[in-house]
Amino acid sequence: MVKRIYVEKRKGFDIPAQHMLEDFKETLNAQNLENVRLFVRYDIEDLSEDDFLKVRDIVFCEPNVDDVFENLPAEIDMNKTFAVEFLPGQFDQRADSASECVGLVTGGERPVIHSAKIIALEGNISPEDFAKIKSYSINPVEAREAGFDVPETLKTKIETPADVDTLYEFNTMTDDELKNFSTESGFAMSFDDLKFCQTYFRDEENRPPTITELRVIDTYWSDHCRHTTFTTVLDEVNFGEGKYAEEIKRAYNDYLDERKKLYGENPKPLTLMDMGTIAAKILKRDGILTGLDESEEINACSINVKADVDGHPEDWLVMFKNETHNHPTEIEPFGGAATCLGGAIRDPLSGRSYVYQAMRVTGSADPRKKFDETLPGKLPQKKITRDAAHGYSSYGNQIGLSTGQVHEIYHEGYLAKRMEIGAVIAAAPKENVVRLRPEIGDVVVLLGGRTGRDGIGGATGSSKVHTAESLETAGAEVQKGNPTVERKIQRLFRNSKVAKMIKRCNDFGAGGVAVAVGELAEGLKINLDAVRKKYEGLDGTELAISESQERMAVVLSPENVDAFVKFADEENLEAYPVAEVTGDKKLVMNWRGNKIVDISRKFFDTNGVARHAKAFVKGIGKYQRLGKSEDVKAAWIENLQKLNVCSQSGLVERFDSTIGAATVLMPFGGKNQLTPAEVSAAKLPVNGETSTATLMSFGFDAKISAWSPYHGAIEAVTSSLAKLTAAGADSSKAYLTFQEYFRRLEDIPENWGEPVAALLGAFTAQKAFGVAAIGGKDSMSGTFENLNVPPTLVSFAVATGDAGKIISPEFKSPGNKVYLIDCVRNEFNIPDFNNLKKKFARVHEYIQAGKIISAMSISNGGIGEAVSKMATGNDVGFKFSAPVRFFDKNYGSLILEAAAGVELDFWELGETTNSGKIELGGVSITLDEIKNALAAPLEKIFPTKVKNTPKFDFAATLKKASFKQSAKTKIAKPRVFIPVFPGTNCEYDSAKVWKRAGADPK
Repeated sequence: MVKRIYVEKRKGFDIPAQHMLEDFKETLNAQNLENVRLFVRYDIEDLSEDDFLKVRDIVFCEPNVDDVFENLPAEIDMNKTFAVEFLPGQFDQRADSASECVGLVTGGERPVIHSAKIIALEGNISPEDFAKIKSYSINPVEAREAGFDVPETLKTKIETPADVDTLYEFNTMTDDELKNFSTESGFAMSFDDLKFCQTYFRDEENRPPTITELRVIDTYWSDHCRHTTFTTVLDEVNFGEGKYAEEIKRAYNDYLDERKKLYGENPKPLTLMDMGTIAAKILKRDGILTGLDESEEINACSINVKADVDGHPEDWLVMFKNETHNHPTEIEPFGGAATCLGGAIRDPLSGRSYVYQAMRVTGSADPRKKFDETLPGKLPQKKITRDAAHGYSSYGNQIGLSTGQVHEIYHEGYLAKRMEIGAVIAAAPKENVVRLRPEIGDVVVLLGGRTGRDGIGGATGSSKVHTAESLETAGAEVQKGNPTVERKIQRLFRNSKVAKMIKRCNDFGAGGVAVAVGELAEGLKINLDAVRKKYEGLDGTELAISESQERMAVVLSPENVDAFVKFADEENLEAYPVAEVTGDKKLVMNWRGNKIVDISRKFFDTNGVARHAKAFVKGIGKYQRLGKSEDVKAAWIENLQKLNVCSQSGLVERFDSTIGAATVLMPFGGKNQLTPAEVSAAKLPVNGETSTATLMSFGFDAKISAWSPYHGAIEAVTSSLAKLTAAGADSSKAYLTFQEYFRRLEDIPENWGEPVAALLGAFTAQKAFGVAAIGGKDSMSGTFENLNVPPTLVSFAVATGDAGKIISPEFKSPGNKVYLIDCVRNEFNIPDFNNLKKKFARVHEYIQAGKIISAMSISNGGIGEAVSKMATGNDVGFKFSAPVRFFDKNYGSLILEAAAGVELDFWELGETTNSGKIELGGVSITLDEIKNALAAPLEKIFPTKVKNTPKFDFAATLKKASFKQSAKTKIAKPRVFIPVFPGTNCEYDSAKVWKRAGADPK
């Protein structure tokens, strides 16, 4: 029998419902809508009435803030009410967690639970508005409208899947038949690749392939897994005319010269991958990358660090990784962004390191646009950006990961496809990370979550162009995260006994079992029947390529398997053997006793047919510097209200920056918490006390990159290093990792010219600064029909430092001198790198000596933005000494506040004051005006102020609470938490309140 209940937050606590109300009225213009009531519906099977009563107020509701109903309240108008549930096969974390919690409380079997959201509307709304609200609330990628009848059972009848198809006609298909087959099957691989597969199976295997084999090959050779675009051979690179084109051509010739020196008589193919990695090879050759940690495992960027642990030096590894989920987040914002963070965590976690620090950088079109302006086949930008923020923060908060830096970049090009980047830092004692080659007879153990249909085709899907049909056809490509399982793996891998058992480890990212297990050794025999499932009905192909998250594949010696499984069981994690290492250099998969994959490693390693392309780097126009304005005050305010300059505090506040108690810098500084930090900084997760901290920053300007990808990449690297310098790190010892995101390149030379120019810019900056990118991620599918993302190369910079010497950017006190480090540029608008490196070194020296007490780099809004934001944190005013170009984007420049009485050998910009305003010549702007200007643009998207703070009736709440007698104290204690709302009517006579509630005040 199925039991159904509805749970609703009481008035004053129904914040999600009120957010819906505001969103519907603002976004959909549903002005006649008066109220929204939101219920969570649970259908529960296989749970006795006694057990239900035992768990109701523990698992399904919070008695102090929730009301529970067996039927919807009578006043609900069912004609204005609809239900939303996940599509069959989509992972429902709420229902899964509830089922697990019930099992933990009762000690019995987990019941079957389904959940749904009930949205009840109140007001005189039209049928058109009701239909619009329903359409807006149901994303067809993940959800559907649910009915209201109580089902007889929640256990669906599972049809036994058919055997995997053998494609008997594949080897004899004509070219036209192959093309049709490719289109019908939705392969991401090219026609040439498919033709190559036909030749392989016909001439080498002498048999037809199974559909699973082609799906596995398609996954292996996808752009996501094998960087197909980045490994394409560039046969020609040509350049347009003009002043700036000559500078880019100079960089290209420098790159060619370095290739000759590095590779000699055996040059590697000229590819985007080579352009992206050559700087690290050069600096390694020259003995500069002394901290680099290298191994055959490719999990995350890894560097050696001497960590201070209780005053003693210890050898540690610091690992960092950036990850994108652009395509999934575009079509399913919550799940896509959540698994972006989950995916970023998995890479260093598979390196047996503990992830403790995160950063989020995103790209969006203007989220303030009305719903009616939404393009067909697209979700509204407001919905994408809000739900994505919710998804990422939800995952981070559940797994317990501090997000120290959150920033969204606005550019209309991201209407083509959103950019969603998560970047994380992890660390572990070096002795815990054992890396050994797998040997014949070793066992591969699958650890963590179970396999489902969510995530099938994610690797190939993210490699395809986004179309208007993607919302309806790409649902299975979006993985569903389960952060509590990944949290358990984090704890397990912190156990040094467990970590030292692992010879090699791979996370279940793109490609599922096929790639995660398949990459661990040259010869593998995988038993797909052993792979545990979220539900029955999955066939062999689905088991092979599903990317269901929170799973790891670990290689163990046979004698360690039982001990490893026991340790996993203690963390309530499933762990079981699924494969063994063989001497045959083949990937073999068996299902139902049949061999459904049997492919040579040599064939996989070809990465398909070598692709060739030509690149043409177009000439670019003159660089447009911002002009002067006659009305300085009006221009100042206007500058602060630009989307890429204004405050993002409402967005940032959705993330927890303090989980783990290792955070060094809060996202916003000063007594007002209004000055944004430019780096994420946290202490290493040692067992003891430490002063060693890691810092991460990013750099990127979409507008400059759209003008010139070459200059955009240089600015990205320069900006990321400038931010580290401003926080007190030694940027000369930083390591970089890049995120490249470009349009679908096709066979158009001008399109290929964009990433070529960007990588040449990054190469120039890395070589000049003496720092290198030791990792990165490329996403080359930023196209929606005729729209393209701006050429994007984001630079992430990581360094270590003394936590006690890290400084924040807000002005500290009046009466201090403020200085400007100006980034000097040449005729091509390229920084004087040698000059800037020397200045960065002096700034680092002065910060370590305590002479500089606050610093901020120049960003999108120039000096005007930086001074305004530095002033608002502590309400410290500022007076300029001389006029400057207030709004120029001169990345690499820094503003520095000297300690009291200290004078620096830099150009003096002005002095901090207690005037409560910024003064420039005869013009003054109050800090209140500045705060209002910064806050206004995004206030309706990410509110920072509560419109109607709820009044709380303590006595009424206590009366509704259930009382429980304490056996130990013999005192009746109400099971209730009393919330306090600062600044509201919270003063009360506690004795009277308790007495009214029916309890003894004593």
